[in-house]
Amino acid sequence: MTGAAGPVRILLADDEHLIRGALAALLGLEDDLVVVAEAASGTEALAMARAHRPEVAVLDLQMPGADGVTVATRLRAALPDCRVLIVTGHGRPGDLKRALAAGVRGFVPKTVSARRLAEIIRTVHAGNRYVDPELAADAISAGDSPLTDREAGLLELAADGAPIAEIAERARLAPGTVRNYLSAAAAKLHAENRHAAVRIAREKGWL
Repeated sequence: MTGAAGPVRILLADDEHLIRGALAALLGLEDDLVVVAEAASGTEALAMARAHRPEVAVLDLQMPGADGVTVATRLRAALPDCRVLIVTGHGRPGDLKRALAAGVRGFVPKTVSARRLAEIIRTVHAGNRYVDPELAADAISAGDSPLTDREAGLLELAADGAPIAEIAERARLAPGTVRNYLSAAAAKLHAENRHAAVRIAREKGWL
C-alpha cells in the first residue's frame, strides 16, 4: 500500500462538517491514506468523485441531495474501480441489504474508531468486504421486506401525507387501485393505516 503504488486516495462525504473534518485529520495521519476530496451532500460527493477519482469513497448513509446508497449506485456506473464504504449513525436492516445490492464493500457504524476505519478502508481497497457484525445480525433477524415493489413505491408516494387522488395521479393508477395496494401494505406491516405503514417500513429500512 505504501511504496510505488502511492497512498490510497479517499473521498469523505458527510453533511456534518465537524465529523468530516475530524475524520479527514485523523485519516491524514496514516502514511498510506490520503483524503483527496470532501463533500457535504450526495450531489457534491458525486461531483467530487468525478473530479478527483478516489479509490475509496467513505459515504455517510444519510445525506442531503442523495443518500449513501444512491451515491454508491451512481458511482458504480461512473467510477467502477472506486470502492464504497458506508458509515451510518443508525443503520436499519433494510439499509444494509440495499447497500450490498448497490455493490457497497463496507458498512460500519459511526461509533467505529478512526484507526479501525483506516483498517477497514485498506480492507475494501484490497477488494475485500467488511460489514459490522452487529449491523449484519440486525439485518438477518429483521428478514426481507414483505412489500412488493409496487406497494413500496406507493408507500413512498404516501410518505409526505399526499391524498389518495394525488398519489393515484402521480402513479398513473386509479384511486381505488392505489387504496387497495396501500391497504395490502398496511396489512402486511400490521399497521392501522398507510401513515403508520410508512413509519414502520422506514424504521425497517424497507423504503
